[in-house]
Amino acid sequence: MSAGAGKRRAVVIGGGIAGLATAALLAREDWDVTVLEARDELGGRAGMWERDGFRFDTGPSWYLMPEVFDHFFGLLGTSAERELDLVPLDPAYRVYSDPATRLSPLDVRSGRQNATALFEGVEPGAGARLDAYLDSAADAYDLAVTRFLYDTYESTAGLRDPALLRRAPRLAPLLTRSLARHVEARFTDPRLRQILEYPAVFLGGSPYGVPSLYHLMSHLDLDEHVLYPRGGFTEIIRAVTRLAEASGVRIETGARVTAILTEAGRAHGVELAGGERLTAELVVSGADLHATETTLLPRELQTYPEEWWRARTPSPGALLLMLGVEGALPQLAHHTLLFAKEWRANFGDIFGSHPRIPDPASLYVCRPSATDPGVAPPGHENLFVLVPVPADPDLGRGGVDGTGDAAVEAAADRVIVQLSEWCGIPDLAERIVVRRTVAPGDFAADLGAWRGNALGLAHTLRQSAMFRPRNVSRRVEGLAYVGASTLPGIGLPMCLISAELVVKRLRGDRSPGPLAETARV
Repeated sequence: MSAGAGKRRAVVIGGGIAGLATAALLAREDWDVTVLEARDELGGRAGMWERDGFRFDTGPSWYLMPEVFDHFFGLLGTSAERELDLVPLDPAYRVYSDPATRLSPLDVRSGRQNATALFEGVEPGAGARLDAYLDSAADAYDLAVTRFLYDTYESTAGLRDPALLRRAPRLAPLLTRSLARHVEARFTDPRLRQILEYPAVFLGGSPYGVPSLYHLMSHLDLDEHVLYPRGGFTEIIRAVTRLAEASGVRIETGARVTAILTEAGRAHGVELAGGERLTAELVVSGADLHATETTLLPRELQTYPEEWWRARTPSPGALLLMLGVEGALPQLAHHTLLFAKEWRANFGDIFGSHPRIPDPASLYVCRPSATDPGVAPPGHENLFVLVPVPADPDLGRGGVDGTGDAAVEAAADRVIVQLSEWCGIPDLAERIVVRRTVAPGDFAADLGAWRGNALGLAHTLRQSAMFRPRNVSRRVEGLAYVGASTLPGIGLPMCLISAELVVKRLRGDRSPGPLAETARV
């Protein structure tokens, strides 16, 4: 493990997307980098599970913000087009409503013209209102990318920029009004409202809790295209790993860090479970931020101690079902959403004072075999089902072939019945040949996720932008953080940006925009 001659040494804790991306960028900055991953496989939340010819992504499955991916790859001298085989999805997704509503399914196709035509066909006048809504969403997205997402918030200069201040009268209402209130003032049909409000889940929140600035998410799926990397999202992990290793990064799996070593208020390395110590001038933790702070550092050196977390809101937990199914499932698109009739009560079950697993639930289904036959054996389909549930590890752990905790498997059984009835697949349960469940207890035990949450800190107003945990420790010099609970937030694109923010800190770059790309080869 000797460092390259004259190079500064960095240790990155965690081989998820944020840790791997940080390592790759640091290596390009001439650091000698070692990545330490506690588990036997890389990817973290963006993992993979294989059985009997089925290959399942175990986490992210929506490829949004393509320019962020391309920019990241550009920093490494390549491009997303070169590293990934990206396929546009048509439809972008399908929506089913509770049969009790007697509302027909909708296929949502990306592109302004397609989206406004769909809305107009459902609700007269909604097409023009959506056109204005998407203009606002595109403006908010541009504001986020140019002013908020790439800012380390080391200073308030970006927030005091005259161009931003001129937009303050339009921006303020978007920060003080909930997404649900913003949407419901404009649209009446429940399906249209739900299409515009559900992206709050991708932000780890409820449409009744996240600010309406996040209506910018609709720019991504309605104005832009929803893409899929052929081979699954594990191909993104492989691409970043490949580029990191090509730049000289050493990656060790099965290497659990048990302490961040400090001296005189400065990080100087890490200690592993076996007692081995690695010295470094920079430690970057891509592990869960709560676990990093409360288990790897002594109390006096914690920037975000346990009492800080008690006042914070996690993203939902998740009940995941990975199902290998015999025969075709044309009733499901690549992405399918099932929306419960009792929409607000559904989110109340997840985030309210008396949390429980919703029944029936609003849920998401990914059928990658609709686009990529390589993820399932011939004549079979691959389904990944995500049910947002409370962030509570006491909900239990999942298992393979019904071996999880009884409450978890019973909830999974109900979800399978719901899929069958709502989507018109009467024999679904009988056709399942592979089954695995994952629950909040697994997120807590396997990923160290705070309260078993599935995504990170929710994007409430007081947990967004300058109010989100910063990407460096205030108590330990030479300790940086990356990942979904730090700046800028949840999702693969945000994790790539969080890696870039580490480099900006090291360079002393306080600009609000992204780094300049290197020449592409």
